[in-house]
Amino acid sequence: MDRTDKSALSGHLECYLCRMNFLEGADLLHQWIASAGIHGRTGALVFLFTGLALLTIVCTLVWVIARIAMIKIVRTTVTRTQATWDDKLFEFKVFRGLTFIVIAVITAKAVPVLFSNFPDWIKLASGLSRVYIILSVMFAVNAILNSIVAILESSEKLRDKPIRSYKQVAKIIFYLVGFVLILAIALGESPLYVLGGFGAVTAVLILVFRDPILGFVASVQMSAIDLVRIGDWIQVDKFGADGEVIEINLTTVKVRNWDMTISLVPSYALVSDSFKNWRGMQMSDGRRIKRHILINISSVRFCDEELYSKLLLLERIRPFLEARHQQVEAFNTENQVNKDVLLNGRRMTNIGIFRMYAQKYIEENPKINLEMTYMVRQLQSTENGVPIEIYAFAHDKKWEHFEEVTADIFDHILAAVPYFELEIFQNPSGSDMRGLHRSLREETP
Repeated sequence: MDRTDKSALSGHLECYLCRMNFLEGADLLHQWIASAGIHGRTGALVFLFTGLALLTIVCTLVWVIARIAMIKIVRTTVTRTQATWDDKLFEFKVFRGLTFIVIAVITAKAVPVLFSNFPDWIKLASGLSRVYIILSVMFAVNAILNSIVAILESSEKLRDKPIRSYKQVAKIIFYLVGFVLILAIALGESPLYVLGGFGAVTAVLILVFRDPILGFVASVQMSAIDLVRIGDWIQVDKFGADGEVIEINLTTVKVRNWDMTISLVPSYALVSDSFKNWRGMQMSDGRRIKRHILINISSVRFCDEELYSKLLLLERIRPFLEARHQQVEAFNTENQVNKDVLLNGRRMTNIGIFRMYAQKYIEENPKINLEMTYMVRQLQSTENGVPIEIYAFAHDKKWEHFEEVTADIFDHILAAVPYFELEIFQNPSGSDMRGLHRSLREETP
């Protein structure tokens, strides 16, 4: 006898022994009922209900024993081990799901024996017992999937991956298989027959599961190209999302905004539409500062000797001023420039010196990463004045610290502007108009 035949024989023997035990118990119950003088259909009903009561007691005992074992043995063992995966199995009630399967198998084995005297009921009872087995397996698999996801999410390498999306896909597939099996039992047909009938409603299924299908495809794409991770700061203006990704599901991405509200963004929208992911900034060596101030154009002028002497007192740019002054004087002398006209030759301007001052101030700031691009530049002039922009990267990328660094820089820059005899552009306010009206009234005789 080969190994396959031995394995098959062993399986049949185990099934036979299990059924034989139920049959022996049934014979003892029949004998007890007969000894009590109960025969015929009444005896069959007494046998059925007594057997169901005994089955309920047995299943309850199995549940109580399993419950005590889980509380006393499993929990103690789990808490003593250093591994965390067994904690997740206990937390998501995997052992309880396995107990349901054991009870369902016992019930399925006992039903044919208990309903042996009622051939019309045995088909319905057997079908219900098989449905109970399927539901028990679905409950256990659901708990196993939840525990697996929790175990994987506790790993540092997989914590930012959309694992929940794959869990939901697996659940949908498994629930669909369970639904097909239950429907096949209810119809008394083969599961293949039921699946064949689904061909006619494929379009309806696609319409019903449109979002899960699109979400699954988007999740695969996001995982493949590493588009979004849990913990990323993303900004999706279309859906009002601006904050940290806290969960990636099959159909949605959950974002906790900085005002502590929650936004749900469809997964496929992150693939089909445009959004901003700040992960590159978070992983870089600095966070960008890119702001400007507006200089009143009418305050821009050439630097005369009086202003030059005043600015020489600024230690931060004194070496630059002296070097540039020598270059300008040398050029003008060499080319015999008429210095009475400021437009002749080369001249320094107050706005140019101010730009250099801001540049030196940035270079001396220890909170600025000088290994990355930094500059103070002049942008295109507008009706609101001349924009002077500071472009640099702060070492500290944490939001509140970044804003503090930026504010400190512009506090100083804004306060320094008048020292260069420049003016900040600002639209007239009500107080400005009242002051102008008051001065005109005082000047009027």
